[in-house]
Amino acid sequence: MAGQLTSETRRERLREMVQARGFASLGELAAALEVSESTIRRDLEQLEKEGQARRTHGGAFWTGEPDTMQIFENRRDDSWPAKVAIGELAAAMIEDHDTILLGGGSTTYELARHLVNRPLQVVTNSLPVAHLLSTSDSIDLVMIGGCVRGRTAVTIGPMADSMLRSINVGKVFLSVAGITERGFFNSNMMLVESEKAMLESADQTIVVADSTKFGKVSLSRLCGLQEVDTVVSDEGIENSWKEHLEFADVKLVLASASESKI
Repeated sequence: MAGQLTSETRRERLREMVQARGFASLGELAAALEVSESTIRRDLEQLEKEGQARRTHGGAFWTGEPDTMQIFENRRDDSWPAKVAIGELAAAMIEDHDTILLGGGSTTYELARHLVNRPLQVVTNSLPVAHLLSTSDSIDLVMIGGCVRGRTAVTIGPMADSMLRSINVGKVFLSVAGITERGFFNSNMMLVESEKAMLESADQTIVVADSTKFGKVSLSRLCGLQEVDTVVSDEGIENSWKEHLEFADVKLVLASASESKI
């Protein structure tokens, strides 16, 4: 019987149910696994700590990696806890009913995981972000079309650029490959052209980047430091970079990995 399952097996089945349905209620999980709702609550709490679900009143939404889009799984490194914390802090900068634009990348995906079930209008060129947020009825989702860049699963190119130039959003959140005194950089020239169109479409520009990105240069320059309103990073950033950003009149917000809920 399901009620005689080990805790580990029960939690794995619970994880599979929430993932398959996108949202599952306490009642249906308790009935399917033949345990009490209090047991389900404890299991969901553990699932949330692992970053795979977000609890709500009466159930939980799946926020983990989709089975078909585990593009970030093999790229997790020592900076991943910082990315999780940055994503959580950046999500707190978004108000309900905001219209926002999310670029691609692992840090913006971490941000998106905190937006499930919130009332928002979200535009994105990221397939993983769109796949994740499409499970939430409260989100008005707009997907940018174009050529798909396989490594990061984002849409780029002339079609994407044209669509981006036709929209307006309150805030855009972008990740970058490098930051120097000359500005912000990414590794793909077509991607950067699309991101420049993103900058033009937004009232506020927020870059989400862990501290390892500072001092690194990449192939294509996105913009100067002074062209971004806010940078969300982690506490590993060196004081010299804090001074550079302050001089460029860029607001710096720092996340603490130890305080992250995930």
